[in-house]
Amino acid sequence: MNNNNASASHQNFSQEHLKSPLILPFAAAAKMEQPPEPTAKRSYWRFSKEDFFPEPTFENFSTYRSAVAKTPQRLKDRLLSRSSDDTELVVLKKQSENSMHQCLTWWDLMWLGFGSVVGSGIFSLTGQEIHDHAGPAIVLSYAISGLSALLSVFCYTEFSVDIPTAGGSFSFLRIELGDFLAYIAAGNILLEAIVGAAGLGRSWSSYFASVISSNPDLLRIKIDSFPEGFNLLDPLAVGILALCNGIAMSGSRRTSILTWVSSLISAVVIIFIIIVGFIHADTSNLVPFFPYGPKGMFTAAAVVYWSYTGFDMVATMAEETKKPSRDIPLGLVGSMSMITIIYCLMALALAMMVKYTEVDVNAAYSVAFEKIGMKWAKYLVGICALKGMTTSLLVGSMGQARYTTQIARSHMIPPYFALVHPKTGTPIYATLLVTTLSCILSLFSSLDVLSSVFSFSTLFIFMLMAVAVLVRRYYVKDVTPRNDHVKFLGCLFVIFGSSIGVTVFWCLNKGGWIGYVVTGVFWLIGTLGMAFLPRKQSPKVWGVPLVPWLPSLSIFINIFLIGSLGVVAIWRFVIASAVMLVYYVLVGVHTTYDVAHQEEPELKIEEGKANENQGTS
Repeated sequence: MNNNNASASHQNFSQEHLKSPLILPFAAAAKMEQPPEPTAKRSYWRFSKEDFFPEPTFENFSTYRSAVAKTPQRLKDRLLSRSSDDTELVVLKKQSENSMHQCLTWWDLMWLGFGSVVGSGIFSLTGQEIHDHAGPAIVLSYAISGLSALLSVFCYTEFSVDIPTAGGSFSFLRIELGDFLAYIAAGNILLEAIVGAAGLGRSWSSYFASVISSNPDLLRIKIDSFPEGFNLLDPLAVGILALCNGIAMSGSRRTSILTWVSSLISAVVIIFIIIVGFIHADTSNLVPFFPYGPKGMFTAAAVVYWSYTGFDMVATMAEETKKPSRDIPLGLVGSMSMITIIYCLMALALAMMVKYTEVDVNAAYSVAFEKIGMKWAKYLVGICALKGMTTSLLVGSMGQARYTTQIARSHMIPPYFALVHPKTGTPIYATLLVTTLSCILSLFSSLDVLSSVFSFSTLFIFMLMAVAVLVRRYYVKDVTPRNDHVKFLGCLFVIFGSSIGVTVFWCLNKGGWIGYVVTGVFWLIGTLGMAFLPRKQSPKVWGVPLVPWLPSLSIFINIFLIGSLGVVAIWRFVIASAVMLVYYVLVGVHTTYDVAHQEEPELKIEEGKANENQGTS
């Protein structure tokens, strides 16, 4: 009789709870004896409390109050927990109910990378940095920044090949650095996505106005009662953001084709600019090559680095790639290598056309072409820059939505935003979330307010990605001996400490060559010590070369560039992170805890049933 009751109880529990929006995607992974009964297909267009907060914690106020009382215990659990490749690849995908379409090849990824990176930066920043900081050495500034970006591309590529999921850096960090650090990264990813899109929308509006007038604020509405930096309303920025996100929602393949066709046209225009520049070149303009010394060259490198950002969005397309092991390395590494060469050639062409002291800081290429009698080229440059920003918005719309989708799949934000539309194969709700927030920001906020927040978030995530590669190679839970683990952490501490030391000396302009030598030697010792440690894991298909040297160098460069942003950017980052922590303690820690431990009631029932069976045998 007891056995029958236990069996009936187990059956009723399974049928009731396996239909829950929270439990359903994870039931198969728990390998329970009784599979869930088929459920009716739910409409994509829905809006209910269960879609936003299906977790037991948020069932009612009483359950939430009980969960909050256990916050220290749950926070400790989340701090120590790490995800797995299978969880990110298989289990979490079921939260989306429908699959994204695998329709992209290496050709698509290469031009998505080109389209996401080559925007207005090369046109707006090159003249400014030639004139103010680097002179002709701007070529080396672009080469240094390109090398730094390529190091980060290597890190993204290794993870994307091994774990081809929409989560990008969020999923990679969740696996290697744990749930809590992944949340901090997730918050910064969303911040980067929203602020970056808003900033790009404002840039598009400014550049479009500059093409038809000398006033970049021509198409904005001034509200005198609003504070400075928020008093120029920009409806055009809102319009272009809405348009690009609408196209991105219609389908990945369609957006990809539009991007690579327009990027090919842009590449032809850029080649024209380079050829004409070299034809009208005067090598005497390259002397002196270092008018501001090495410091000016490195300062320019920190600034023009932003011309390379955007490639991380392409890593989120891995889930929609036909052959990730082939297409991702070719697409990501190929596009960044091509972009670095193009940037260096464009910078060199400008440096040879015009003496660095005579370069126009606001419209360098347009004015340079006017001086050689090609006044019409001003419009060609303007159209190319606008096209570049438009494709950056298109690819950004795709990437930002896929980041958001994976974050929602983990329940760090409501799983409602993880749903993929069955027809388009795109995460429409996630796209609408990012679009709405970025449109609000772009309407009110000036570009200088937005840019510093975006810069810090980007570099912070790139630095964590390099750390994640090192952790993936040298540490495997329950496999790495404690002694090797301690040595690894010690080496990592030395790498971080020495990188921060160099950055402090540089920013304060103190310490002289002795300070740089001492901190440089410590960085070398830390990296060399890590190189002699036994590796516990190798990449499955494609890996970052020269580990730990290249990831360690990436950590150093990103910390160095973070230090160049100034105190205001750091404070904005700290304030934003504090807000994220408040949300995490009140919501995120409980939702992710429920997801991680949701199978425990089932397992306890199975265990109780087994014990009863043993007792009666």
